[in-house]
Amino acid sequence: MAATATAAAAQCLYLSCRFQSISLSSSSSSRPSATAFKPLSSSAHTSINAFSTGFVSVNPIVGRQVRRPVLIVCEAGKKADSAAKRARQAEKRRLYNKARKSEIRTRMKKVLEELDALRKKTDAQLEEVIGIEKLIAEAYSVIDKAIQVGTLHKNTGARRKSRLARRKKAVEIHHGWYVPAPEPAASTV
Repeated sequence: MAATATAAAAQCLYLSCRFQSISLSSSSSSRPSATAFKPLSSSAHTSINAFSTGFVSVNPIVGRQVRRPVLIVCEAGKKADSAAKRARQAEKRRLYNKARKSEIRTRMKKVLEELDALRKKTDAQLEEVIGIEKLIAEAYSVIDKAIQVGTLHKNTGARRKSRLARRKKAVEIHHGWYVPAPEPAASTV
């Protein structure tokens, strides 16, 4: 059994520099406890620890006819540091995107409210559209920036800008400030 322990230890030597501790245990409960594997520990001069506070247990899997380890399974107790960093980055991006989308919704809501108020006015003047056009320009700018940094898909941004432009044009048509060109009659040739 000592040869089995040294073989398992030799196969896991490359693990000693990557993990804080490695333990070997026998998978057979019928054998006496004197043949159990002794725990291994990583060397003191390791500079990279993939699992800073995790554990790794190495268990030999015994084949059906051969009574020696066929495969060694390593189990990790904690995520790698790179996965934790990815989680932190994802959370930071989520909050950033949430704030940007909220700003887009707020600006669109302001424009739509102003357009609705202008549509309901009976004595509205064409000059009142200039203030709304400034709000629309600011909303377009925020939407374009969100597309540029990847918060919104370009088609989503185009749809939202189109929604604002259509609503503005509808108000202009309602008050008679804009008359759409008549569609050409279909020719029957």
